Amino acid sequence: MSVPLEVSVEIGKTKRQIKDILEFSQGTIVELDKQAGALVDIIVNGQMIAKGEVVVVNDNFGVRISEIVKKDEIIKISL
Repeated sequence: MSVPLEVSVEIGKTKRQIKDILEFSQGTIVELDKQAGALVDIIVNGQMIAKGEVVVVNDNFGVRISEIVKKDEIIKISL
């Protein structure tokens, strides 16, 4: 049970052309496909396993898990 896993949180997605990305500068706003306050996806080793809400913990961001993908689905995805 001491196998390290990569855990990430995705707040949204967007697609842009390379020419648009090359024009990014400090202050550029990138619009995402989710509304503010929507649940974020919790991803472990590239697979979405849960959803949660962003919270602040001691001046850091955290995620409170509110939905977990069914364990059967997680096992099926990872096989």
